Amino acid sequence: MLKLKDLTFIGVIFFIGAQWIYFKMAGVHLPAPWNAIAPGLAIFAAAFALSWGAELAQFEIPQSLAIAFLALIAVLPEYAVDMYFAWQAGKDPSYIHYATANMTGANRLLIGVGWAAVAFTAFFRSKRVQGEVVLARGQRVEIFALLIATLYCFVIPLKHSLSWVDSIFLIAIFSWYMFQSTRAHHEEPEIEGPIVAIATWSRGLRILATLSFFAFSGYVIFIAAEPFAEGLLETGRHLNIEEFILVQWLAPLASESPEFIVAILFVLRNRSSVALGTLVSSKVNQWTLLVGMLPLVYNLSAGSFAPMMMDARQAEEIFLTAAQSLFAIVVIANLRFSITEALLIFVLFITQMFFTSTEARTIYGFLYIVLALGWTVIIRDNRAGFQAIFRDGVRHPRELQ
Repeated sequence: MLKLKDLTFIGVIFFIGAQWIYFKMAGVHLPAPWNAIAPGLAIFAAAFALSWGAELAQFEIPQSLAIAFLALIAVLPEYAVDMYFAWQAGKDPSYIHYATANMTGANRLLIGVGWAAVAFTAFFRSKRVQGEVVLARGQRVEIFALLIATLYCFVIPLKHSLSWVDSIFLIAIFSWYMFQSTRAHHEEPEIEGPIVAIATWSRGLRILATLSFFAFSGYVIFIAAEPFAEGLLETGRHLNIEEFILVQWLAPLASESPEFIVAILFVLRNRSSVALGTLVSSKVNQWTLLVGMLPLVYNLSAGSFAPMMMDARQAEEIFLTAAQSLFAIVVIANLRFSITEALLIFVLFITQMFFTSTEARTIYGFLYIVLALGWTVIIRDNRAGFQAIFRDGVRHPRELQ
């Protein structure tokens, strides 16, 4: 039976999502910045409901697939916002700027804040100076997928465009990764938090609760994505804040913060490996499926197969994002993520936000690449781990248990 505090928490989350359903159905038009805050809070609540549904779904599917599924579900709010920008870009090319900003911001935020937060939380929880998060050998599958996608994404800035050809390649990587996840061994999941009582229900009632979480959150995201995106743009104009900055950093922070919270809760439950593994899987999702879907949605909206053309700044942002991703892969190649490495990744991410010139983006991008090469050449453990990515990444997941 649900405890009062758990029932209250679930009720609050549903209320936060329902407030936007009310405003939408009543046709209420909120002034800036409330026209961004209200749907943003609804997306925040929906992400919580999605994560609960995905956790309950672990009872029906293998754990590796469940982690991949949880990661995919958790970033759906981010997908919804970015797909809206891509759809609008098919009708108004100025929205390409926003679609790229949201995508690159989400990817860099996930590593620079999300991955680092897991290591920081694990460090403070264990209070060990040499503490580190250790990944399972089987997680080299997603690291391999992330590496291939990252290497490919270095091509995108060179051609200054995203096309359906890029979509085919990136979505194929994502499909292969999900296929590998379905082949993993099935383990009984550990459920904690407000839904722990629901996990003890009969299978039929548990599935019904799972579907209810998915249905509620899916509907809220569907009706909140467009007003949230447009509300951000209007708020930027109203407060004289650069719209690009709001779309690149505030939108992903709002849509992905529940995912970060879920990861931190995993750490507090002494499941740091699962926490980091979930965020690594989220990075795979965002760097393959999210990027790959943008040109397809753009083409569908525009009614043609023309590529999404990018200006110099957009190309620089993708180059910087790919460089950060490469360094992060090299860092966890040995399946260990230390507090020192987390601090370096976090500092590099935070400081680049204060330097927004073309020169700064280029310098940071090449700094990431130089650090990645240095980590691989100098640190023997990481060099061996990098080689193991290619060996283990393509093997049957059950061989890596």
